[in-house]
Amino acid sequence: MKDVMGLIYTSKNETTLRELTIHRAVAALPVAGRYRMIDFTLSNMVNSGIRNVGVIMQKNYHSLMDHLGSGKEWDLHTRQNGLFILPPFSTRESVGTAGGILEALHSNMNYLRRSTQELVILVNSHTAMNTTFEDLLAFHEESEADITMVYSKKKMDEIDQTTTLTPRHVFLGISENGLVTEIEAGPRQPKTDNFYMDILVMRRELLIQLVDDAYAQNYHDFNRDVLQRYVANQHLRICGYEYKGYNRRVETINSYYALNMDLIKAEPRRELFGVNPVFTKIRDEVPARYMPGAKVVNSLVADGCVIEGTVENSVLFRGVYVGPNTHIKNSILMQEDNIEEGVELEGVILDKQVTVKRNERLIAPTNYPIVIGKNTTI
Repeated sequence: MKDVMGLIYTSKNETTLRELTIHRAVAALPVAGRYRMIDFTLSNMVNSGIRNVGVIMQKNYHSLMDHLGSGKEWDLHTRQNGLFILPPFSTRESVGTAGGILEALHSNMNYLRRSTQELVILVNSHTAMNTTFEDLLAFHEESEADITMVYSKKKMDEIDQTTTLTPRHVFLGISENGLVTEIEAGPRQPKTDNFYMDILVMRRELLIQLVDDAYAQNYHDFNRDVLQRYVANQHLRICGYEYKGYNRRVETINSYYALNMDLIKAEPRRELFGVNPVFTKIRDEVPARYMPGAKVVNSLVADGCVIEGTVENSVLFRGVYVGPNTHIKNSILMQEDNIEEGVELEGVILDKQVTVKRNERLIAPTNYPIVIGKNTTI
């Protein structure tokens, strides 16, 4: 796919994800035992044949840079094109954090102008999905669209609603011939269930022009000030493309927990991993060891784990130790957690390198899991 480049906007650390994003970007969130959120977006591009991918960094990007490295795992460590790490936006007023996609794009205009591809796919990194973009690009060409926006059908109970998140949510009015007739940005009661997935495709030169014009007129929000305006005045042909596959947007603790619990089930796991390969940073580990007395039921267990107790309906990342007479249920344990003897955990999310001392009990309902930050001892 020579004439298409990819641009990934990594969301800044979100307060709605609490302890999980204090030291990392949303794109670097660990999921499913061995992956990061950005792996899905980056793999989708590589599986589509895209060879020029830029990743716009935000504050707390060190974990993400360590994960991406040179792009070798995604076969993007090439002299021509390849993976480009775009450093975080920085001014006196905003150190390392862009005010939105528009500001982030403007700060990386040199990269956009230097690229040679005709089209650009702009994607956020907070959605887990497995696809290639061939169908999207074919739709974009056949519909003769200037801009194509990707949406999926979502009920209101499938979308995180908070005072900080709701203004960013966008819903699309779509005509019978696929044109976007209306953009609702941050509605409390949207008129449609066409939820914009923060994925769009357009000509690279058009994106440069739109960003230049918007910045010159002191606009700040790409959805409200650019896309919404052009839908209203119809100066550009903007179409909507419906994505019908599995997708889960991670914006809160509950949605992060739901994604990992989904992947314990066979069907969502098949949709997310059984279609196209999902590439990630390779780390050599010994296989998981199940010691005498261990019992594991309906769980994802990564390499390097040592299990002496009971694990049920849970996700264990690499190198987790579960002591004897310990019961872990409906929980997510990240890399190198150490759970000592006689511990009971239910409805818990432990970040990396957490130690839970013997005979402790942490129990919470699954709709409000307990979250323990990195390097904590309980």
